[in-house]
Amino acid sequence: MKLIAENLTIDRGGRRVFQNLSFSLEGGTALVVTGANGIGKSSLLRTLAGLVPLAKGEIRMEGGEADRPPQEQVHYFGHQDAVKPALSVLENLNFWQSFSAPSSGEGFSGRPTPPLEVLQTLGISHTAHLPAAYLSAGQKRRLSLSRLLVTARPVWLMDEPTSALDKASEKQLLGLMNGHLAAGGLIVTATHTELALDKTQILHLQAADPAAHDVEEEMI
Repeated sequence: MKLIAENLTIDRGGRRVFQNLSFSLEGGTALVVTGANGIGKSSLLRTLAGLVPLAKGEIRMEGGEADRPPQEQVHYFGHQDAVKPALSVLENLNFWQSFSAPSSGEGFSGRPTPPLEVLQTLGISHTAHLPAAYLSAGQKRRLSLSRLLVTARPVWLMDEPTSALDKASEKQLLGLMNGHLAAGGLIVTATHTELALDKTQILHLQAADPAAHDVEEEMI
């Protein structure tokens, strides 16, 4: 399975964010997107998720589900926690599981995890029947992360995934991310912090020449 982006050009608010950006990402690998604030990291992830339209270029999945567009084969974990405050923690996860259809792909062995089991794994099972509005920032972040586990999809798009997490939760998050890679999944993550992931490519976005972006692969 492979995620392929060819000659991507993105415009936001009448401004060209970047152009002619290309990369390919194979299963079991994370693409770590780095660069200064405002350079376009979040815009890239939102475009891959189908939330921002392309001005030019193409995004496709090889070895995924041929009858579904790429954005229906990804999970997007952004800055906003995407939590419905009036619903309980468990109701939020049950809603998400019923709303988002699972997807598969060649070499991807990920499986959905029952909502209560996910909450136990992330240490917030005691909040299962509380309204989500009562959660702390870190608990809301973990609830948002839970969405990635109750429905199996091969691609995780993660924008500053360690934000609002304590050190123990960061370590657990890295374990989940490496587990997703070990199952043949793919991750695209924008971050300012170093992530101890098992196999990565680095995509560094630079303002000096928006048409030229450096991509290098690191085996860790």
